[in-house]
Amino acid sequence: QVQLVESGGGLVQAGGSLRLSCTASRITFSIDTMRWYRQAPGHQRELVAAITRGGSTNYADSVKGRFTISRENAKNTVYLQMNSLKPEDTAVYYCNVQTVRGTTYWGQGTQVTVSS
Repeated sequence: QVQLVESGGGLVQAGGSLRLSCTASRITFSIDTMRWYRQAPGHQRELVAAITRGGSTNYADSVKGRFTISRENAKNTVYLQMNSLKPEDTAVYYCNVQTVRGTTYWGQGTQVTVSS
Protein backbone atom coordinates (compact mmCIF):
# COMPACT_ATOMS: atom_id res chain seq x y z
CA GLN A 1 0.00 0.00 0.00
CA VAL A 2 1.38 3.40 -1.01
CA GLN A 3 2.43 5.57 1.88
CA LEU A 4 3.16 9.31 1.85
CA VAL A 5 4.88 10.63 4.95
CA GLU A 6 5.05 14.37 5.47
CA SER A 7 7.15 16.29 7.95
CA GLY A 8 8.39 19.77 8.71
CA GLY A 9 5.28 21.61 9.79
CA GLY A 10 5.07 23.62 12.98
CA LEU A 11 4.63 27.02 14.56
CA VAL A 12 6.67 29.95 13.30
CA GLN A 13 6.53 33.72 13.61
CA ALA A 14 5.67 35.89 10.64
CA GLY A 15 8.70 36.39 8.46
CA GLY A 16 10.14 33.04 9.41
CA SER A 17 10.80 29.92 7.35
CA LEU A 18 9.82 26.28 7.31
CA ARG A 19 10.72 23.38 5.05
CA LEU A 20 8.20 20.65 4.39
CA SER A 21 9.13 17.27 3.02
CA CYS A 22 7.08 14.36 1.73
CA THR A 23 8.38 10.90 0.88
CA ALA A 24 6.40 8.30 -1.03
CA SER A 25 7.05 4.64 -0.36
CA ARG A 26 5.67 1.33 -1.63
CA ILE A 27 4.83 3.00 -4.93
CA THR A 28 4.98 0.75 -7.96
CA PHE A 29 5.02 3.18 -10.85
CA SER A 30 7.24 6.17 -11.44
CA ILE A 31 6.02 9.46 -10.07
CA ASP A 32 5.15 12.14 -12.60
CA THR A 33 3.95 15.33 -10.93
CA MET A 34 4.30 16.12 -7.23
CA ARG A 35 2.23 18.86 -5.65
CA TRP A 36 1.63 20.66 -2.39
CA TYR A 37 -1.86 21.79 -1.46
CA ARG A 38 -3.10 23.60 1.60
CA GLN A 39 -6.41 24.02 3.36
CA ALA A 40 -7.17 26.69 5.89
CA PRO A 41 -10.20 26.47 8.20
CA GLY A 42 -13.35 27.43 6.34
CA HIS A 43 -11.58 27.43 2.99
CA GLN A 44 -11.32 25.01 0.10
CA ARG A 45 -8.14 23.09 -0.50
CA GLU A 46 -5.92 25.04 -2.88
CA LEU A 47 -2.90 24.21 -4.98
CA VAL A 48 0.25 25.83 -3.64
CA ALA A 49 2.97 24.49 -5.94
CA ALA A 50 3.67 21.70 -8.39
CA ILE A 51 6.76 20.15 -9.95
CA THR A 52 7.00 17.69 -12.82
CA ARG A 53 9.47 14.86 -13.03
CA GLY A 54 11.53 16.99 -15.38
CA GLY A 55 11.66 19.83 -12.91
CA SER A 56 9.11 22.28 -14.35
CA THR A 57 7.38 24.21 -11.59
CA ASN A 58 4.36 26.40 -11.07
CA TYR A 59 3.12 28.30 -8.05
CA ALA A 60 0.02 29.95 -6.72
CA ASP A 61 0.27 33.72 -7.11
CA SER A 62 0.05 34.14 -3.34
CA VAL A 63 3.33 32.28 -2.75
CA LYS A 64 5.41 33.24 -5.78
CA GLY A 65 8.80 34.56 -4.75
CA ARG A 66 8.47 33.17 -1.22
CA PHE A 67 8.03 29.40 -1.65
CA THR A 68 10.21 26.99 -3.60
CA ILE A 69 9.24 23.45 -4.55
CA SER A 70 11.91 20.87 -5.33
CA ARG A 71 12.24 17.10 -5.52
CA GLU A 72 14.65 14.21 -5.39
CA ASN A 73 13.42 11.60 -7.85
CA ALA A 74 15.70 8.87 -6.55
CA LYS A 75 14.16 9.27 -3.10
CA ASN A 76 10.55 9.85 -4.26
CA THR A 77 10.67 12.97 -2.12
CA VAL A 78 9.29 16.45 -2.64
CA TYR A 79 10.13 19.54 -0.60
CA LEU A 80 8.52 22.90 -0.04
CA GLN A 81 10.80 25.64 1.23
CA MET A 82 8.64 28.39 2.67
CA ASN A 83 10.24 31.76 3.39
CA SER A 84 8.83 35.10 4.51
CA LEU A 85 5.84 33.32 5.99
CA LYS A 86 2.67 35.28 6.65
CA PRO A 87 -0.24 34.56 9.01
CA GLU A 88 -2.40 33.89 5.94
CA ASP A 89 -0.14 30.95 5.11
CA THR A 90 -1.54 29.16 8.16
CA ALA A 91 -3.14 25.93 6.97
CA VAL A 92 -2.80 22.18 6.82
CA TYR A 93 -0.41 21.37 3.99
CA TYR A 94 -0.93 18.20 1.97
CA CYS A 95 1.43 16.39 -0.33
CA ASN A 96 -0.01 14.92 -3.53
CA VAL A 97 1.77 12.66 -5.99
CA GLN A 98 0.61 11.50 -9.40
CA THR A 99 2.12 8.46 -11.06
CA VAL A 100 2.82 8.13 -14.76
CA ARG A 101 -0.33 5.98 -14.88
CA GLY A 102 -2.40 8.91 -13.61
CA THR A 103 -3.12 7.54 -10.13
CA THR A 104 -2.90 10.11 -7.35
CA TYR A 105 -2.11 9.71 -3.66
CA TRP A 106 -2.40 12.09 -0.72
CA GLY A 107 -0.37 12.57 2.41
CA GLN A 108 -1.98 12.88 5.82
CA GLY A 109 -1.29 16.60 6.08
CA THR A 110 0.99 18.66 8.26
CA GLN A 111 -0.06 21.76 10.18
CA VAL A 112 1.69 25.06 9.51
CA THR A 113 0.84 27.92 11.86
CA VAL A 114 2.25 31.41 11.38
CA SER A 115 1.82 33.81 14.25
CA SER A 116 1.69 37.57 13.78
